This record gives sequence, C-alpha cells and structure tokens, in this order.
Amino acid sequence: MRWDNLKLKDTGADGTEADGAQVEGSGPGGSGPGGSGPGGSGPGGSGPGGSGLDGSGRDVSGRCSGEPATSPPAPQSTIPLFERAAVTRTFDTPGFRGITFYEIQARSIINRVPASSRMSFNWTINPYRGCSHACVYCFARNTHTYLDLDAGLDFDSKIIVKVNAAELARKALAAPRWADEHVAMGTNVDPYQRAEGKYRLMPGIISALTDAANPFSILTKGTLILRDLDRLCEAAQVTDVALNVSVGCVDDDLWRLAEPGTPSPRRRLDVCATLTRNGLSCGVLMGPVIPFLSDSPAQLDATVRQIAETGASRVAPIVLHLRPGAREWFGAWLGEHHPDLVPAYRDLYRNGSYAPRWYQQRISEQVRDLARRHGIGPPAAGAVRLRAARLRPAGTGPAGTGPARTGPAAGAAAGLRDDRRPAGQIGSSTGLAQLSIL
Repeated sequence: MRWDNLKLKDTGADGTEADGAQVEGSGPGGSGPGGSGPGGSGPGGSGPGGSGLDGSGRDVSGRCSGEPATSPPAPQSTIPLFERAAVTRTFDTPGFRGITFYEIQARSIINRVPASSRMSFNWTINPYRGCSHACVYCFARNTHTYLDLDAGLDFDSKIIVKVNAAELARKALAAPRWADEHVAMGTNVDPYQRAEGKYRLMPGIISALTDAANPFSILTKGTLILRDLDRLCEAAQVTDVALNVSVGCVDDDLWRLAEPGTPSPRRRLDVCATLTRNGLSCGVLMGPVIPFLSDSPAQLDATVRQIAETGASRVAPIVLHLRPGAREWFGAWLGEHHPDLVPAYRDLYRNGSYAPRWYQQRISEQVRDLARRHGIGPPAAGAVRLRAARLRPAGTGPAGTGPARTGPAAGAAAGLRDDRRPAGQIGSSTGLAQLSIL
C-alpha cells in the first residue's frame, strides 16, 4: 500500500479565514480547492522529491528512499488567486532571502471556527498565511492550496501578509455585536514567525485586544514574542492572557531536520522562563511528539525536565497528526531521512490522520507522570485535544457573523476553566485555550 493512498478520515480542524482570497469557513481537508486528501486537486501535494512511498520504500518517481533526494519541484507557473490584489515584496537580507511576501488588504481578521471543528475555541486571528518555520509536519500546509500555491516549498517561502490586520481587529472588537469572546492566535501559522520582525502586526493586534479588555491566547515557537513583553503584561492587567510556547522535544538533531526555520528548543524554553519571570502565566505545548523519533521514555523525561526548569505553569502533550498536505510532505521527509520507519508509520496511521487512541493515551500518561515527578502541574488531561477556552454560554461575534457556538462542548470547555490565580502570577492560570492545534 502506498503511503499517499492511506485513508484519511479526519479532515477539517480549525477553519481558515476570509482574507480576500478564500471563502470563510473552509478548513484543512474541507471544501476548498485541494482539500480532498492526498493526491487531490490542490497543487503541490506531493512533498519534496516525490509523491509518497510504496510498500517497498521506493517513491513513485522511481528513486529509492536511500538515494539522495531529488530537487524539489520548481515553483508552479499559475498565478496565485490573490496575486493581482497583492503587493509582492522580497528582501535581500539573510533572514528573508528566498522568501516572497504578498501584502494583501484582508476583508476580515477575527474569524469564526466552524462548528464542526475539533478546536476548543470559537474565534481566531491569523495575520499571516504560510510559515517560514518550515516544520515538515505542519497541519496548516494544505491551506496554501486554497490559494493555488503548493503545500510544500510554497508554504515555507510564499507568505501572505494581512497588512491591515490591526485595523480590522480594532474595528471588529468595537462592533456592538461582539461579545468579548476569547480570541486564539497561533492556531494556523505562527504569528511570531520571521515575517513579524519586518511587518510588526502583533503589537497593533495586542493593543486592540487590550483596549477592548478582550481575552486572548498566543501559541508560538518564536522568540520574537519577547519584543512585545511590555504589551502582554499591560494586557494581562485587564483581561485573561494565555501564553504557550511549543516544544515537542529537546533533541537538537531532530529539531534541525524537522523544524529548520524555528529557534532552537532551548531558546523557546528560555522564552517561557522569561515570560514566567515577568509574572505571566506560560505553559508549554509538548508537541508534536513524533512517534519512534521523540517518544522514548528517556526523550520524554528529558523534555519534561527541561520544561519544568523554566517554571512553566503547565505542559500538554500532543501526538503528531498528519492531515492532507502535511501527510505527503512529512511522508517524503520520512522516506528520505528515516526510510526504515515508513512501514511503522503506515501501520500506526492506517486509519486516518491521527495516531490510535491507545498510543495517544500512553504518551499522555507518561507525560502526566513525568510532570508530577518534575513539579509541573497539574498537567492537562488528554494528549490531543484540550478544552479550556474561555467560552460564553451565549453571545455573538463580529458584526454579521451570527451567534457564538453553544452546547455541550462549550459547557465542557467553560467547566475546565479555572480563574484562580496564584499570588504574583498575572493572567490566566490555565491558559490552554489553543493547545490542540499544532
């Protein structure tokens, strides 16, 4: 059985936003172009050097997985859907070389998560699309196909910048129908990726949320969040601010291969320590835990121990999941760097995008025990989906978007929220609003 023909049951997760280029409400694997799964109609779903692995460990182009990788496919010649309305920029500096930025005027910036989503929050802000972190497993890769871009190299190097994000956020938060609901950031791509150093969209967004006293959360792998430390502290004086950094493991060799555009795990943990020292509650999303590469007892122990040393208020593990777009790209990467693991992955993910429940539970229990041993706690229950967003039982969103989601899921999420704050700690004491995304 070929890797890229595996059945995919779980499609659509956090929904993507209307930004002048895509219909609001479609999500990964949803109704947008290229959302039909591996080998679907979206461009560039094949990953680096081939379209997947067959049962012999050979990709369909005929290259043996042990041979040197072929060159990635050349950029496609079709015009992206947004290009005519975008300003295209490149910067000839080391940090931005090889990256193209498309500056667009978005139509909206606070966007509703579809009711069918697995996410624990209702509203998101994503000032960028595409991500120079270049994580081989990133679930958001397939969303680039909605723009007639590919889910591989284009996702890493063609970044859409919503230059009016702060202005739109302020306008939406001031709308009479907005009900002060929690807004999650970092749910699709990282708002503190490299582009933020150039465009500085987050200060305006944080200021708008602060002025509205609107609760929010940020999940990031970026150290640039420390630039906005003063603004975050100001926001935490008037509303719930939940901060989380993402560190799946502390293996530098794996980091260099799987997350080549990110700061090192050590630097990310230093971010958590700095935020904590400044009175902000910061947790760590320990994800993804990559099966057979970062899930040994010794690796889990080393990661949790270093998380504990930062003073993190919580740790939440999440096991790698492989949706369309990410599945093909990761599969090609695995075949190139760890071809011996291809059969094991074919077996573990044979039923869909997620690892089996027993495997998720095993990781969850191991991390929970390690967190107790190393003095973090209490850790979040469950390895994959956490339900702790600040949800209102009723209310509305930005003008024209209709009422907020209600029902059992919302009630369960609200029930997990804990407003008790230890002395000297600023912001939310749980802060798990968006730990189920990456």
